[in-house]
Amino acid sequence: MRVIAPQAMDTLIRLLSEDGYEVVGPTRREGAIVYDRVHGLDDLPAGWGDDHAPGRYRLWQRDDQALFGYVVGPHSWKKYLFPPRETLVRVHRRDDGGFETENGEPSPPRRAFIGVRPCELAAIDVQDRVFLGQAVRDRAYGARREGVFLVAVNCAEPGGTCFCASMDTGPRAKSGFDMALTEVIEGGMHVLVAEAGTEAGEALLQRLEPREADDAERRAAERVWREAPQRMGRAMPTNARDVIARSLEHPRWEETARRCLSCANCTLVCPTCFCAQMEEVPDLEGRVSERVRTWDSCFNGEHSYMVGGTHRTTVAARYRQWLSHKLSTWHDQFGTSGCVGCGRCITWCPVGIDITEEVAGLAGGGDS
Repeated sequence: MRVIAPQAMDTLIRLLSEDGYEVVGPTRREGAIVYDRVHGLDDLPAGWGDDHAPGRYRLWQRDDQALFGYVVGPHSWKKYLFPPRETLVRVHRRDDGGFETENGEPSPPRRAFIGVRPCELAAIDVQDRVFLGQAVRDRAYGARREGVFLVAVNCAEPGGTCFCASMDTGPRAKSGFDMALTEVIEGGMHVLVAEAGTEAGEALLQRLEPREADDAERRAAERVWREAPQRMGRAMPTNARDVIARSLEHPRWEETARRCLSCANCTLVCPTCFCAQMEEVPDLEGRVSERVRTWDSCFNGEHSYMVGGTHRTTVAARYRQWLSHKLSTWHDQFGTSGCVGCGRCITWCPVGIDITEEVAGLAGGGDS
C-alpha cells in the first residue's frame, strides 16, 4: 500500500489534463453531487456528505474535509459513455442524386473519470458487455470507452439505500480500475491509500510521488474495507433471479403498480439501463437526415410498441418487465445481473419503491 495526501488530488487532476484527458469528477451543484468537468481540488465536494432514503436525497455538511465523503448522486458515468442523445449517422444527398454518409458525432475526447465507486465500476463492466460483448459492437460506445482512465474510490460510508455488498460489487474495488483510492480519516489522520490496477495507473501514481503506508495507515484502510459492508442500508436476497422467474403471475406486481407512477426515474438514474429509441430527423430541405439515438425506458408505454400496438399496456406489466429483466433474464442475456446495488432507483423513486423490498415480498409472499 502507498499513501498520498488529499492535496495530491490537485496534482492528479493537473497531470491528467496535461496528458490530454478531459477530467470528469464529482462536484457540488444545485443541492446534489453531480459528475462534471473538474479542474482542480477546489471543484471536489470537500466536506459534504449525502443522506439517502427511499424517495429522499439531501446533502449535509460534514465535520471534516473528506473529499469523497458522499455516496452517489443522481448522475452515473453512463451519461458520458452512452449519452442521453447522440447522432449515430448523418446522410447527405448530393446534387447528382446520390448519397454520402458520415459519422454523426465528432471524435470523443479522451476522458479520465475521478471518484468512480466500485458499484459504478461494475456498472461500466455491465455496459461493456451490452455494447461491446455482443456479435455486433456498438461503434459509438466503443469510441467513448476506449482509453478512459478510471480512478476508483472505495466506499467508506455506504448510504441508506446501498446494497452493493449483497451484489458482490463493492464496497471495495477488485478490478477494472487504473488507480484505486481509499480515503482514511481517523484520529487526526487524513490520507488517501492508493493502489494501481494497470501499468498506466502505476505510471501516474509514481508521478504523484507516494510514500509507503505505515502500519497505522494500513490497519485504518483495512478497517474501512472490513466495516463498510456492515453499514449497508439494504441487502438483495441472494436468490432474486429464481424468485422472480417463478413469480411472474404474483399479485404483488399489481400491488406495486398502484404506487408506481411509471415515471421512468429508476431507469434514468440506473447506471446499467440501456433502453433507447431511434429517430430519423431530416432537415426541411430534404438534403440531410440524421439518425438520432435517445434514451428510452421500458416504463414508457410506447417502448413496447410492435405491429398491432403496444403489448405492455399496464403499469404492472411494465414494472414486471423492468424488474424481471434487471435481476433475472439479464443473466441469460449477458451472463450477469443488471443490478449493481448502487441504490439510486430507491433514492430517486418519487414514491420510495424499494427494489430489495419488492424481491423480498415476492419471495415471502409465496407463489401464485
